[in-house]
Amino acid sequence: MTTAADRLAGQRPPSPPQGPTALPELPPEVVAEWQASGGPLVELLTRARELGPLSAFTLGPRRTVLVTGPEQVQHVLGQHNDGYVKQSHRAGVLLGDGVISAAGEPWRQQRKLLQSQFTQIGLRRWEQRIADAARRTERRWAELARTGEATDVAGDMQFFALDTIWRTLTGLPLDERTHHELDNINVVVATLSALTATAPADSARVEQALAQIDATCARAITTAREQSRDGLAPEQTGLLHLLLEAARTRPEYTDRLIRDELVNLLVAGHETTAKTLAWLFLRLEQNPEVRTRAVAVCRSGSETERREMINALINETLRLHPAVWLIPRHAAVDDTLDGFHVEAGSHVLVCPYLTHRDPELWPAPEQFDPWRFIEPGRRPTRQGSFYPFGLGARACLGQQFSFREMVALLELLLPSYGLLYRELPSSTFFGVVMCPDGPMRAEVRGLSDPPPTPGE
Repeated sequence: MTTAADRLAGQRPPSPPQGPTALPELPPEVVAEWQASGGPLVELLTRARELGPLSAFTLGPRRTVLVTGPEQVQHVLGQHNDGYVKQSHRAGVLLGDGVISAAGEPWRQQRKLLQSQFTQIGLRRWEQRIADAARRTERRWAELARTGEATDVAGDMQFFALDTIWRTLTGLPLDERTHHELDNINVVVATLSALTATAPADSARVEQALAQIDATCARAITTAREQSRDGLAPEQTGLLHLLLEAARTRPEYTDRLIRDELVNLLVAGHETTAKTLAWLFLRLEQNPEVRTRAVAVCRSGSETERREMINALINETLRLHPAVWLIPRHAAVDDTLDGFHVEAGSHVLVCPYLTHRDPELWPAPEQFDPWRFIEPGRRPTRQGSFYPFGLGARACLGQQFSFREMVALLELLLPSYGLLYRELPSSTFFGVVMCPDGPMRAEVRGLSDPPPTPGE
């Protein structure tokens, strides 16, 4: 039976849709407690993540929004990157106006110039240089296995990655002098805040390191100019020569911008690779059953099986230890994100580290299990579940390059050598990059049977 109230309700206009709601927020006392403890930022973010895939807290003068859910990550990085922009890059003191820290039209033009060099076709030009750097490291490990001398595994991976990108930039192998000088990049990176651009604590040391980096880059630019004047075959040139060629017709490519691009490529081209390889060998040490199975595949499997195994080891390492574990953005405009209101001016933190350890996406998330990237149905299919190199238009330009060099080295080392660690890092350092905090000294042991040759 229809009542008068029902009839009246039917005549009323529908209720307006609900507007965006406020984000769940950490209480100020929780933030104050964390600040008083002096703990790493990841501890505060882990607390905030307990509130859901989107949460907020106030730290300093601005409100901070934490984004960890896959759909929300895709919204910020993939679909609305013009609304969530880079601002005051954390490593701006080092990177200057290079492609990593640039924004707007300058960034688009800089990325366009470099992008073709890092496609599948473009990478063919650098294959031989990657292979030469990998063989150089393999020869070093062969000698270490012969002598029994211990080595710093993280340091070896750092040298390999830097050697690879230096060859790609200049056409020359990394020499000891340049290696020593470019180690100043690590000096600067270690002083930078994981959160926002702030003045380095040890400004005098950083200024000295930056001066040495500038001098090394200036020397490389001068050498490349002299080579170009003398005439070089295409196989002898590198990305630095490409930048110098651009300067002929594009006045924005001053020596300062070329220096900035050179440093950007050095940082992007070796930091992620070196840290990932260091973590991978450490994880194999901590998981001997995984190491045994993986090495068996690398030694006796088909080429396809070996490549699949190595790719899975890399991906699982990147899941647990994304070198760029935190991606800051600035909300340039008001936005509604998954029904919640994000105010213009908010500081937005997208956190691969926490997304990759979400048990709803990755069962047993703390377990090192590379087979989740091999066995069908085990890897989540939702976009934004796995993004160790970022997402969208600003995803890392060199991710294919990084994978190719890691595969090239692991194809040589995994079937042939084991490690006996004498010293292990005690913790994780969550700076601009996520890395083992402490030495990784180990003896290199040759495995008994002759390994298969990559490509057989």
